[in-house]
Amino acid sequence: MGAFTRRAALLMTGAAIGVVGSRTMQSANPVLDGTQKITASGASNTLNDASELSETTIHRHMILTDNPGDMLVSAIRAEMKDAAAAGRPINVGAARHSMGAQAIPRNGHAITYDNGMVDFDSETGIARVHAGARWSQVIAALDPLGRSPKVMQSNHDFGVAATFCVNAHGWPVRLGPMGSTVRSFDIIVPGGDLVTCSREENAELFGLTMGGYGLTGAITSMELETAANTRLEPGFTTMPAEEFGNAFSSALEDEGVTMAYGRLNVERPRFMRDALMVTYRPADDQNDLPAVSGSGVMAKLASRVYRAQLGNERIKRWRWWMESDLGQSLGGGPVTRNSLINEPVATLNDRDPNRTDILHEYFISPAQFPEFLEICRAIIPASYQEFLNVTLRYIDTDPTSVLAYATEPRIAAVMSFSQEKTVRGEADMARMTRALVDGIIGIGGTYYLPYRPHPTPAQFAGAYSRAEEFAAAKRDLDPDLLFRNALWDQYLEPL
Repeated sequence: MGAFTRRAALLMTGAAIGVVGSRTMQSANPVLDGTQKITASGASNTLNDASELSETTIHRHMILTDNPGDMLVSAIRAEMKDAAAAGRPINVGAARHSMGAQAIPRNGHAITYDNGMVDFDSETGIARVHAGARWSQVIAALDPLGRSPKVMQSNHDFGVAATFCVNAHGWPVRLGPMGSTVRSFDIIVPGGDLVTCSREENAELFGLTMGGYGLTGAITSMELETAANTRLEPGFTTMPAEEFGNAFSSALEDEGVTMAYGRLNVERPRFMRDALMVTYRPADDQNDLPAVSGSGVMAKLASRVYRAQLGNERIKRWRWWMESDLGQSLGGGPVTRNSLINEPVATLNDRDPNRTDILHEYFISPAQFPEFLEICRAIIPASYQEFLNVTLRYIDTDPTSVLAYATEPRIAAVMSFSQEKTVRGEADMARMTRALVDGIIGIGGTYYLPYRPHPTPAQFAGAYSRAEEFAAAKRDLDPDLLFRNALWDQYLEPL
């Protein structure tokens, strides 16, 4: 079976799930029956994100394509100066795949990076990239050189610095989030200076910026560790869901496993009762690796199957059979590391104008995984939401980020819901989210910050114990609060 078909088979199992693309939407005023649709305004002075529910009024939006250097730095400084003089906020984004305006400055100056510069040092294995480079561009540059991103999301259309600023993670195992692979970065801080940060130089600013959602300044370039691109062979194991936490931890004791993820059955009669674990090891044959590829036509078919789950338990049951049984034969051959991660989130995009895909993500200790399942079984099926997918990943301890979600090794549960774009749908999502967050915090877990801002400020403080420390350091660095976004406005500014 060719690599094209194998990658498509993996997509058919729902292994590649990410944030969907954005369209322009805004919240409507509530009505009594809650069925009022949340509709688009079409305004030109607004920005939105992947939720389709975060339309925010801005003062100006500029796209910067300059390479890191004097021209880029001058353009950013000029925009910062203009914003500061008028008392307006500023923030930088790339693909804008967040879901709660975390990269949008209300009534402020929004900068979008659009440059794919990638330089690779073959002696050190370090790649220097433009902060706005998309991972697809990084993969395209590294693949002919036999290299691969060391850690990135399982989809390729996110911005590199944005990945660092939200502290995202992926399938590579026994590793922390993507920030653990960043050697250094250059950043324009709120006072206008261009400084270099690493774990040795300006280390405090490094930890504030890693997972700091762009609140510490504008990154211009980054130096990233890379890994060898290898041909990998998957292994599949099914089990009762309660056994997954221990099984996942045990499997990762094998140093031959380099990438791994898990899945849970989402059909209602067996909701989160069955688990699938997929592990990747280097194949014996590492000669003549094929050029990186995507999945083309088969990926579109995968998207159709994925979407057919809406309100259809038979399709959910069939999809689980494909994942846990048929997928092992269709997707059981070798595939390169780069081809596994070379897929856009648009593969599974929602094209229904009345619905939007919303992600949740929770981080729990492997030992607490059975308790996590009980919480989800008690809350999710009783909601009004269509639950489509959950992918399980491993993240090692993050000792660097001030706003760390992995203060110990964690299992990340990435959940995908299809939400009706009505006042009723949004209210139910907020209620369900708060119930889940309460339960997860109660077992010592945390939740991820780039999604819908439904958790309460008290829940945020409960999940992120160093939030006050971050807010205080931010004020010291940026006393005029030049760099702001919705995350700061709602959760950090009150601290």
